[in-house]
This record gives sequence, structure tokens and C-alpha cells, in this order.
Amino acid sequence: MSGKIGLIAGKNKFPLIFTQAAQKQGLEVVAVAHHGETDPALEQMVSALKWVYVGQLGKIIRFFQQAGVSQAVMAGGITKGRLFTHLRPDWRALKIIRRVGQARDDGILRALADELESEGITIVSPTLFLEELLAPAGVLSRRRPSAGEQRDIRFGWSIAKEIGKLDIGQCVVVRRQAVLALEAIDGTDATIRRGGLLAGEGAVVVKVSKPGQDLRFDVPAVGVETIQVMREVKASVLALEAGKTLVFDRDAMLHLADQAKIAVVGLSL
Repeated sequence: MSGKIGLIAGKNKFPLIFTQAAQKQGLEVVAVAHHGETDPALEQMVSALKWVYVGQLGKIIRFFQQAGVSQAVMAGGITKGRLFTHLRPDWRALKIIRRVGQARDDGILRALADELESEGITIVSPTLFLEELLAPAGVLSRRRPSAGEQRDIRFGWSIAKEIGKLDIGQCVVVRRQAVLALEAIDGTDATIRRGGLLAGEGAVVVKVSKPGQDLRFDVPAVGVETIQVMREVKASVLALEAGKTLVFDRDAMLHLADQAKIAVVGLSL
């Protein structure tokens, strides 16, 4: 790894957390931020930053080339609704969309990585810098899942892996081995709310990586906000795929989970 790393920044805390981790390892961070998505605080943290709209691939390439970036990461997603309302594709982005379709996440991201690599910019996984944030195996909270909750976890895991194969989402909400909500374009928090409201209380939330997940992008992630939503709907368990799910603000997240008597567990099934 050279002394400089590019960052294609999306929404939420992930780009900020990545930047801090990379800088601790002595790397200079040069970032591309997306209007309406990326936290403006990132601009004060990196050595250089370029604001773009979703789909302006040519601007990203030119900015990184001018900055001398040869390796970059993608951190933080883009609100999927913006792909329908705020997309401003240039000719390079249109070429990718024409080839793989607009709604296929993995296909678009892999094609984007290939396009960047053709210009001398290699996309690498942000987990190379954040291994300590990956969920470990085992029970992470004070409370352990009950026998019934463990059955729901195994059931939910199999369902989540199936929707992952279809590139639909990474999260499922179940109770008593009934599927209450599947993650779609609305994201994990909305999925938990939908499923939790149907469950009444005691919902089990399972979040996994897709089969064959490319950890260069779209890494599953949870944090304090996840537990806050679960507490709102009285969900009881959060099950994560160990080694493939990022846990942000782990101490604060687990403290909140313990207060709400939510069991949090990392698994490799």
C-alpha cells in the first residue's frame, strides 16, 4: 500500500470511520463525496475532497488521477432512491448501466471497479483497514438468545442467504419461524421497523453478507442506530455474520443492547 488512498464516500459514518483508521496507519486520504449523501464533516478530515453527483464517474477518475491515487476504497452506501431521482450519469456511467442494468447492485459496483482499474485505480476492501471492527463469533451481549430465538436465527439465516443470492438485500426479520420483513431498497432500519411492527415484540433480526460477497464494497454494517431502531419496535435479537459484518461504536452499541435486553450474537453458520 502506498502512502495515499482514495475514498469514494457515501452516506453515514462509514467514510469518517475509514478515514480515521487509514490516517492512523499513516495514509493520506483523498476523497470523493456525493452531494446529499456524504457527511460534510469529511471535508475537514481529508487532504483533498471533490464533490460529485451520483453517476459522475468521469469526474471521480480525473480527480483521483490528478491527485496521484492508484488505490481506492468505497465506504458508505448511496440511498437507493437517489438512483431514480438524483442520478446524473455521464457517458462512462451510462456505458456501465447499459451493460449491467441500473438496479443490480453487485453488477454495477463490479463494473465500476473494473472501469476505475482500467484507468490505473484499483479498488480494495475497506476491511483491510478495519479488521478490528468486524463482528467476532460468539455472544457479544449479556443476554444469550433463548432456544426459540436460536431456532429463529437459523431459520432467518437461511432466508437471508437466499435473498442475498438474488441481490435483493442482506437483512431479514423473523419471529417463530415466520418471515416478517425482507430488506429491499428501503434499507436495514426500515426493514427492522416493518418487521418489528408486525411482530409486536420479540422479533429476531438477522444480517448477513451475500453469498460470494465482494468485500470491496457493500460490506454489511450495524451500529448504535441499529439497536435504537430495534428498541423502538421491541425486537429481541440481532444476529450477525461473524468476520463479514462491520460493527461501528461497538461498546456503545452493546451497552444500549444490554439496557434494552437485546441479545447480540456473531455467527458463522
